[in-house]
Amino acid sequence: MHTMWKGTISFGLVNIPVKLHAATENKDIRLRNLHKECESPIKYEKVCPVCDKEVSNDDIVKGYEYAKNKFVVLDDEDLENLKKEQDDKAVEIVDFVQLEEIDPIYFEKSYYLSPNEGGGKAYALLRQSLKDTGKIGIAKIMIRSKEQLAIVRVYENTIVMETIHYPDEVRAVDQVPNVPAETDLGEKELNTAKMLIDELTTEFEPEKYTDEYRTALMDLIEAKKENDEVTTAKEKKTEKPDNVTDLMEALEASLERSQKGNKSKPKKKTTAKKKKAL
Repeated sequence: MHTMWKGTISFGLVNIPVKLHAATENKDIRLRNLHKECESPIKYEKVCPVCDKEVSNDDIVKGYEYAKNKFVVLDDEDLENLKKEQDDKAVEIVDFVQLEEIDPIYFEKSYYLSPNEGGGKAYALLRQSLKDTGKIGIAKIMIRSKEQLAIVRVYENTIVMETIHYPDEVRAVDQVPNVPAETDLGEKELNTAKMLIDELTTEFEPEKYTDEYRTALMDLIEAKKENDEVTTAKEKKTEKPDNVTDLMEALEASLERSQKGNKSKPKKKTTAKKKKAL
């Protein structure tokens, strides 16, 4: 499993060397956009609309738009210095709480934490302590130049770190349009709905849930491959300068110009040479 990050988990005076690994992966089937006419992949270029030319990554700087078309420019040195101040490669646990106290709306992405060299015993100590107390840790960590709020908990036999949103990143529910207020519901309707919920209640078995659309899409792709309904992207033809052709064109143009020039000049009269006297 690929290691994304190396650092430590710290709580109190305890420091545990750990490695970070992505716990989930995106299984979406990615479809490319092709040009309908020639079925070649569409290329997305970074173009400056003012200079009307393509720009490279070396020509790009970061900027914060604080008002319409007004920016504060931040160069790489500014960002690097700020990152160094915050990036101490530590998952710092600042509090312990009950998992039930955190609403799922706060959860973002999950990572596995494994012990790094020499951290096995301390890792096991934290894992068992979390199990015995039923608590989870609230922590802070720097990931990709962003300070993340996270929780540290045990999943099966592994310590998991899950990034969570800050409170100001969760939008207020009163911004959601058309939510009905408290409504008087008929007792019969409510009881019927509860009975339906009871009928469908079961234990959570994640293995029985599959992405039916993804499966059907892959079946369709495989069927088209088997029927040879495939295409090969055409390569862009680059016109190489033909020196021979260029030379011929230049010669022909020169000859034509020379002929036009000759036609415009008056012809010189020639006189017969007198025979020399014997």
